[in-house]
Amino acid sequence: MSTTTDLIEVSERRSAHNYHPLPVVIHEAHGAWVTDVEGKRYLDCLAGYSSLNFGHGNPKIIEAAQEQLKNLTLTSRAFYHDQFATFCAGLGDLTGKDMILPMNTGAEAVETAIKVARKWGYEVKGVQPEQANIIVMEDNFHGRTTTIVSFSTDPDAREGFGPYTPGFRIVKYGSVEAIREAVDANTVAVLFEPIQGEAGVLVPPDGYLTQVRELCTAEGILMIADEIQSGLGRTGKTFACDHEGVVPDMYVLGKALGGGVVPVSAIAANEDVLGVIKPGQHGSTFGGNPLACAVGNAVIEILNTGEYQSRAAELGEVLHARLRELIGHGVITVRGRGLWAGVDIDPSLATGREVSKGLMARGVLAKDTHGSTIRLAPPIVISEEDLLWAVDQLADTIASFR
Repeated sequence: MSTTTDLIEVSERRSAHNYHPLPVVIHEAHGAWVTDVEGKRYLDCLAGYSSLNFGHGNPKIIEAAQEQLKNLTLTSRAFYHDQFATFCAGLGDLTGKDMILPMNTGAEAVETAIKVARKWGYEVKGVQPEQANIIVMEDNFHGRTTTIVSFSTDPDAREGFGPYTPGFRIVKYGSVEAIREAVDANTVAVLFEPIQGEAGVLVPPDGYLTQVRELCTAEGILMIADEIQSGLGRTGKTFACDHEGVVPDMYVLGKALGGGVVPVSAIAANEDVLGVIKPGQHGSTFGGNPLACAVGNAVIEILNTGEYQSRAAELGEVLHARLRELIGHGVITVRGRGLWAGVDIDPSLATGREVSKGLMARGVLAKDTHGSTIRLAPPIVISEEDLLWAVDQLADTIASFR
């Protein structure tokens, strides 16, 4: 069983259909390029939804993982291990926060943030038991647990999974006034993505993050930034919030924190917030495990150089300048920041799925979202030459539908 057709047939027959992958079976990958089981190479312009910001098989990250594999992979949090302190201190310094709470997946980190915010509301703010509410945004994507889909506005993510968890107020993304109107005495937090990735790389209006920060401070509620996709170099800054010089009360991190090797996530906050969690109130057998921490430590070292943030900013200018040239030629709108773009294809020409398949045929892997939108988020290690080639393939693909 080695051909693409055979492998896809078995995968479709023997696994749940919770994804709709493009018909390519990847065998190996290096840097920004992947190779399928039949030897065809593709330029990866999705990077595992930003999990692979530092490229496939990043030597520093792989070396850290290999060294740790020789020594220790798991203790559970019943014991300390020698990678944990470095990881907590390093990530705390990177975020400018006192403490972190490590988990595994991004959805787990969001769930952790929700629990911490509620507990903080009851113990610090003085909200009455069972009354806490959290303000969230339309078109959000924070994961697919039952609690998280309870405040999703995406029918595919939400419908059929009730009863839903109460305690959330959904408001329009990008509107500070909508948040202001939703705040009451029982509001404990505002949870948002500084850039909405799954929704199509939606960038809020200038000043929005600053105004949310000011509102949260004035109302005595937590500002929680889900930087799982937008953080760790993707937008040309360490965090997307940095573009407005804004520091949230809590960062929610994941994806690139694991370097594309293992799932690593965490929330970061100061002690007056994270200090509400006591032994037995939250945890994970694998959260903060030695292998995860060793990989996370390598990622933190990479980010501390600032090299990838600068590279994403510089290449992002190249990417967006070239994409803007396609507007009026089958492209309606281009959005994004840094090495991250949402491209709205003219729906009268093709769907995003059709364009993604056309790109695949030309050796570029990207993914659609919400109809006719294509997301581009290549590994930050991509060369300028390859980046421009990818956009050329997009232009040719769109032209083929005209």
